[in-house]
Amino acid sequence: MASKTSNVVARVEPDVKEQAEEIMSKLGIPVSVVINMLYKQIILKKAIPFSLSLSPQIITLDSMERDTLDSILKNGLEQAKNGDSLDAKAAFEVLGRELANE
Repeated sequence: MASKTSNVVARVEPDVKEQAEEIMSKLGIPVSVVINMLYKQIILKKAIPFSLSLSPQIITLDSMERDTLDSILKNGLEQAKNGDSLDAKAAFEVLGRELANE
């Protein structure tokens, strides 16, 4: 059985439309699906409900400039020489506490 659909016409600022559609494209979600999701959530929550977002881009060695990597490594070496660093166990404890507080 074919489902019935209805058109929605909305006026949107061109730059807002472009930026939002770029994000939806990266998320792999068509505009029509996002609108349908929004309407269903509005009905369910009886309010404007939720947000979708991209995760912050993770910096990898592949995406880093050589000078940036060299600078980070040099800074780390200087900190280690000056005793301004933590051993691995302490570093992971600090990281765990920071992640728990997010």
